[in-house]
Amino acid sequence: MGSAESPLDRRTLVESLRDYVEQIREEGLEGLPASSTVAPGAIAKASAPPQTARTQAVEASKPDIAPGPAVELISKYPGLEKASTLDELREFIGDCTRCKLAPCRTNLVFGVGNPSAQLMFVGEAPGADEDARGEPFVGRAGQLLTDIIERGMGISRSDVYICNVIKCRPPDNRNPEPDEVASCEPFLMRQIDLVRPRAIVGLGTFAVHAILKIKTPISKLRGNWHELRGIRMMPTFHPAYLLRNPGDKRLVWADIQEVMKYLGMPIPRRGGSSS
Repeated sequence: MGSAESPLDRRTLVESLRDYVEQIREEGLEGLPASSTVAPGAIAKASAPPQTARTQAVEASKPDIAPGPAVELISKYPGLEKASTLDELREFIGDCTRCKLAPCRTNLVFGVGNPSAQLMFVGEAPGADEDARGEPFVGRAGQLLTDIIERGMGISRSDVYICNVIKCRPPDNRNPEPDEVASCEPFLMRQIDLVRPRAIVGLGTFAVHAILKIKTPISKLRGNWHELRGIRMMPTFHPAYLLRNPGDKRLVWADIQEVMKYLGMPIPRRGGSSS
């Protein structure tokens, strides 16, 4: 007879199931039709936008990029380290066929925002709307992220940098597979190198697990600082999850407030993301 299951094993199983349910809730929502379109001016262009008084308040020295495994990742593609701007990086990626997602996509979704941003948001992968437009976070979840940034933090979406772990949409919005993550990871690391943000917000279970190489449930990771190559990273729930669980907006707002405190940003008395 096998040994009886311990309380610790049961607790681990419950946590894993809860984390899996969170992933299921996050899947497929970004591809739903949006009730309204994002105003063209709300989406940052590749060139650096003029700074606002608020962003001037958070300007500080950028962190040095720590050497380590990321150097080996970038060396996976000879010449990648020579890309010295985001434009050059996008040109290096080109009409990418490095993984099996290439035939499935409409557009490669690179990233948008301030190339010298203090704050970077990293999500999982493009949805249907993002694939159609070639820009990250423009569907329903993207509109909520814009609200968090503009109504909650009080800055323009163009003041931050937004990208995904995976640059092409997986079929039917499934989770990216390990070989697909491995193909795109050097590009994400180079994006981080070039932007050199002071802080990164990881959006959702998959993105956080892929970046930090851990499997701890997002419900336990969120609200606590982690480190990615010398840069502080705050995991939080994906905006798509919040569309199904609006009661947890308060938790995301608490995470965002911690980021704002770290960046020295004034916290509005009323944040749009906390409503």
